[in-house]
Amino acid sequence: MRKKHGPDFKAKVALEAMQNNMTLAELASKYDVHPNMITQWKQALMKKASNVFAKGQDDELERRDAKEQELYEEIGRLKVELEAVKKNARRLGVL
Repeated sequence: MRKKHGPDFKAKVALEAMQNNMTLAELASKYDVHPNMITQWKQALMKKASNVFAKGQDDELERRDAKEQELYEEIGRLKVELEAVKKNARRLGVL
């Protein structure tokens, strides 16, 4: 069965690999992962590192989160309204 590693673990291992204080074999042994995985994580980190400093990324995420929250609230209101309509329909004998 494959192990599933979280993003924090991957970032930690990739950062340590970028420091070049240990060989890939040593890191693989230390963290019990295959050296190829460490290489892939390191490459992914290097490829996406510039996104950390990209302007507007945080603002975009905040706007998405706010919109998502607004939509969930609307879904909640609509569910309550639907239940009220069903209850009234049952009372009137429509359902």
